[in-house]
Amino acid sequence: MKLVDMHCHLDRMTNGLAIAQAAAGRDMGFFCTTVTPQDAAAAQERFAACSNVRVGVGLHPWWLADGTCGARDVADLERRAATARFIGEVGLDGGKRGGNALELQLAAFRRMVRAAAEHPIPGRVLSIHAIRAVTPVLDTLEQTGLAAEATCILHWFSGSTDELWRAVHLGCRFSVNEHMLATKRGREYVRIVPAEVLLLETDAPPELNAPYELDAIEQSLNIVLDELASIRRCDRTVLARSIASRSAALLDLPCADA
Repeated sequence: MKLVDMHCHLDRMTNGLAIAQAAAGRDMGFFCTTVTPQDAAAAQERFAACSNVRVGVGLHPWWLADGTCGARDVADLERRAATARFIGEVGLDGGKRGGNALELQLAAFRRMVRAAAEHPIPGRVLSIHAIRAVTPVLDTLEQTGLAAEATCILHWFSGSTDELWRAVHLGCRFSVNEHMLATKRGREYVRIVPAEVLLLETDAPPELNAPYELDAIEQSLNIVLDELASIRRCDRTVLARSIASRSAALLDLPCADA
């Protein structure tokens, strides 16, 4: 794979299947993160024939915070997480859109993480949302042992420096998008962390349940690559090959060549 988007909502693009099929011809892969367990089941069926797509079982904290999802969805997530190799988008949001329901989110997240930890699967990968709640996310991953058993990716990281290094020491990875690189803190974080923890993402589409463009995804990933190479003062080609190979290996994509 030449490019791998490690966090996007491909299933929430109305033309997502066409994008996935066209992307295969460009050696592009996707970690399709979902926002409800039901979405995950539908996406797994929708993209079943796409060898360049991996679908995560998810329950977005915003959907819990606003009441869209409830106890039945949490139980469904817990059940599916026990047997899922790919999990995401899951996590906690202590910001404006989730802070009023952080305890509810934390209870759900703990149930999901515990279910996964109690049923280890080789090569398990999680994409995790952690806004103003990185410490409880890391506490849960550490206390259950899941951080040692699975690859935990913090998507669009915006925590503190102490939380950054704690996550690095726990073995977490970081998927980086244009929004993260638009901040001084984000640019500094990608400069100082080890190169092997860096991955690419778009978090596309900007508008759910609408059409999107493969060119926009590819352009965004390449912009992030350009910026990373500039910030880290390294060879862009070497960096791209390393990230693509690492991403393809995590998702068990058919080709890890960049």
